Amino acid sequence: MRGLVCPVGAAVLLSLLGLLSDCEAAPREQVIPILGTAHGREPQGSVAYIHLTFEERGDHHGLQIRFHDKPGKFSRMAQTSAEQAIVRTARSLGLSTDSWTVDLRIPHEGVTLFGDSLSAMVGLTVAAMAQGKTVPAGYVLTGTVTAEGDIGPVGSIPLKVQAARAAQLRRVLVPNQPSPEEPADSVEPTRFTTQVSPVRSVPEAYEALTDSSAPR
Repeated sequence: MRGLVCPVGAAVLLSLLGLLSDCEAAPREQVIPILGTAHGREPQGSVAYIHLTFEERGDHHGLQIRFHDKPGKFSRMAQTSAEQAIVRTARSLGLSTDSWTVDLRIPHEGVTLFGDSLSAMVGLTVAAMAQGKTVPAGYVLTGTVTAEGDIGPVGSIPLKVQAARAAQLRRVLVPNQPSPEEPADSVEPTRFTTQVSPVRSVPEAYEALTDSSAPR
């Protein structure tokens, strides 16, 4: 039986290709804003940030997510909703999560993120990173991702928009369907220097959040 012999030039080329592949698979990082509310004497909108790292592995052993508990923490509800949003967003865009590793950290000491309104922003950002894209600085999405692939409603939209304006964020994406306790016209884009854009579906939100077309 004759063995397979690689010419030296071909071996060098294969090595270079391997190095290029390793570079392409290097982890990607981004710090993203998250809109929420802080409850004191009166509820107020707030802006926090999440440090997100994405890596596409060479295996297909399933989605792996790590939530750090320092400096800040994620509540159990926040963790569950973020994981659901990643899976549902990927499904809506026709992407596979089998080789994804996602690492999330809150760089604020003593801060705990509660609720599920951060989940759509996390899910859409991860999907963008998987496509080699970056969410522009100053863009934020508040909402959930439903099982049907829609951007689900969350509460306190006016307070969150006010907080985004105070933080000088450039564009806020909000669910097209209002929360039951808030009227549909509770957010008036013309009142704010920050651009407010209602979005209904995951593909629509993806295109608005990345300024590019959704995967097809």
